[in-house]
Amino acid sequence: MFRWLFRVLAMVALAVAVIMAVIDATRSIAASALTFTPLGESWYSVSPDTLNLSQAVVQRYTSPVLWDPVAIFILTLPGWLVFAALSLLFYAIGRPGRRTVSLA
Repeated sequence: MFRWLFRVLAMVALAVAVIMAVIDATRSIAASALTFTPLGESWYSVSPDTLNLSQAVVQRYTSPVLWDPVAIFILTLPGWLVFAALSLLFYAIGRPGRRTVSLA
């Protein structure tokens, strides 16, 4: 029913992952060294207010333990990796189901 929505989300996440990978590749070529931009750094450069808001919401309404080890770990991963994983997850949720063949 909502599979098309998850497929669209998968395509958007894949597009963001490719854009972030190209930016990291460009920075790596310019620096002559392998460079990955963490998701938290990218998020902070785009919208620092939403990053701070998400931290406050997670710590206030869920568990502060959820922010420190879990969210901090995700925010230190390369941005392209996080969005590529989200793309795979959304695609797996939105993929069409198997068709069963009935021989009766």
